[in-house]
Amino acid sequence: MRTGAAAGHAGYYHTAGCFGSDEELLGLAVPFLTDGVVSCEPSVVVLDDRNAELVRAALPAGAEVTFLPGGAVYERPAAAIRAYRKILAGHVAAGASQIRIFGELTTVTQGVTWDWWARYESAINQAYDDFPLWSICAYDTRSTPRAALADVMRTHPRTAMPDGQYLPNAGFTDPHLYLSEQRPLVPDPLQASEPTVELLNPTLSEARQAVHAADRGHVASMEVEDLVVAVSETVANAQRHGSGPVQLRLWSGTDRLVATITDAGAGPDDPFAGLLPAGDGTNGGLGLWIAHQSCNHVALHRHADGFTIRLTAGNPHH
Repeated sequence: MRTGAAAGHAGYYHTAGCFGSDEELLGLAVPFLTDGVVSCEPSVVVLDDRNAELVRAALPAGAEVTFLPGGAVYERPAAAIRAYRKILAGHVAAGASQIRIFGELTTVTQGVTWDWWARYESAINQAYDDFPLWSICAYDTRSTPRAALADVMRTHPRTAMPDGQYLPNAGFTDPHLYLSEQRPLVPDPLQASEPTVELLNPTLSEARQAVHAADRGHVASMEVEDLVVAVSETVANAQRHGSGPVQLRLWSGTDRLVATITDAGAGPDDPFAGLLPAGDGTNGGLGLWIAHQSCNHVALHRHADGFTIRLTAGNPHH
């Protein structure tokens, strides 16, 4: 049986929790978690080390709350979805009627890679909706950029307040609409220079060779090989599901490799492509999902001339 604010709710009860002080953080976290413990509901915390220790110290001694490292869980959005679905399925199989998660994206995710984490926050409204999950996604208003907070209000149906209220977000946008919106692609500074490699209508073999040709030894070899796979899959998608010509560009920096694949099509029909399991793999879903698993950042951009995917290996946080 569902309890608390989620009582009577079917599926995912997705809330944002904005806080501006340690006291407000604890006001959100402690009652939420202790009520879960009292109700014998699996309760999970995913915070950075400092905030995790604050919450741990404020909980009653012996409270059965599981703490997971935020940096490990929130490495890549598609991987986070896969990991959470496994955790949730395990709790449901063990008989849980509700699972509580109090989580906080790491500060670094709110920088240049925020676009795919905003897509994550929107997509999980569907990705977790077959589980009896109640989560509070915590955002520190002192450090979260204003634009990111605006996205938080659009991707969460409701906001948890430190005084215990749960208020609907008037700006909440259905994930199908939010994920289909056209957004500008924030350029990587490397893209201000001439590409290291530029190919028009490459074969898959040429695309793979191009990644190796652009590699200057500044990126771990395993990440380079992951980029090889992602570029090959993305070029194949563009050729199969997009409209020609297909253009591949690669830039090499001191800490990263950046690839863009552009075609004249409109991009995938499925707005969740890349973040959720690919289903039957039609219209590019499988290749995008592989790219989201393989790269340290994937940016999607629908524009007047077509559709561009940017893939980053190495450090995407420039």
